[in-house]
Amino acid sequence: MADWSTIASLATAGGTLILATATFSSVRSGNRSARITEQALQIGLRPVLMHSRANDPPQKITWADDHWARVNGAGATVDVVDDAVYLAMSLRNAGSGIAVIQGWWAAGDRLTSADGHAPPEDFRPQSRDLYVPAGDVSFWQAALRDADDPLFDGVTVAVRERHLLTVDVLYSDHEGGQRTISRFSLAPYDKEGTLQWLCSVVKHWNLDRADPR
Repeated sequence: MADWSTIASLATAGGTLILATATFSSVRSGNRSARITEQALQIGLRPVLMHSRANDPPQKITWADDHWARVNGAGATVDVVDDAVYLAMSLRNAGSGIAVIQGWWAAGDRLTSADGHAPPEDFRPQSRDLYVPAGDVSFWQAALRDADDPLFDGVTVAVRERHLLTVDVLYSDHEGGQRTISRFSLAPYDKEGTLQWLCSVVKHWNLDRADPR
């Protein structure tokens, strides 16, 4: 004679197992969809700073002390005066989101992609908000006004001896996420007897997600 009580218990257990499996699969699918949606949102907000193109329009830049500079496409400026050094670069945002520049770090010599970046907390904050629109051009600027700053001497020596400078720029999307450090090289050259600077990107580091390399 069939033990209907046992059969009923097994059927209930089987149904519970099937329901649990279906629930688990549904949760996994939901989590996967949520991750895909989040990734798509991040891509839509992600900035990627590059040097601008040679045919991009020049940027007119001013500092708080009324110093002015004109930076051409793919160019930079390094102006050394008696008590200050003014730095600027023409940038293009190749990403799909607005870039908000948070800070900068520099070296008075050439650093390659093999040289690591400084800790984010060592970056110097910007004194004004700088934004680079998606798919458009803008600029980065900074100034050194303390002659005792070690970088002050490094930059002035680089200008005098005409060798490469390195500038690392720390930036994020407009919500403060997806922080990135992009390294730029500033190379001096002569144009009709005038010292000019060429800007080119060297490497990108992702701080809030894995690097693609």
